[in-house]
Amino acid sequence: MNVLGVDLTGSDAVICFLIGEDQEYTLADFRVRKLTLSKKHDRKDIQKFQFDFSKLIADYKINLVAIRERMTKGKFAGGAISFKMEAALQLIPEANSILLSSSQIKDALAESPIPIAFAETGLKVFQEGAFKVAYAAHILK
Repeated sequence: MNVLGVDLTGSDAVICFLIGEDQEYTLADFRVRKLTLSKKHDRKDIQKFQFDFSKLIADYKINLVAIRERMTKGKFAGGAISFKMEAALQLIPEANSILLSSSQIKDALAESPIPIAFAETGLKVFQEGAFKVAYAAHILK
């Protein structure tokens, strides 16, 4: 299963592409590490963000888009822009998307810990959240 893990931070959608088959996982080459919603956040910008994301889904034959759910209140509550981005991703017609809460991700990682240290993955440090989301999605599906 090809899973695209998404971690929304500010106006960026940090992504990690993970292919998994029978408890074996591969980090595939991916042309981008994050997609950014431009500063204006108007309708045209959101449509472009959504189009760029749907193009990635089609090009890489993504089966599942796993998004870390934004908290609505509390210390780590998401901003308005990240909720727009989350909605834009969920509304992509060809995307099979799910939201994973922080507790779901934590439980999945406790059930089946990541077999290697993150530093050995070759990913950038800012992609760790997206990697955990993609890995948890594999465990939960």
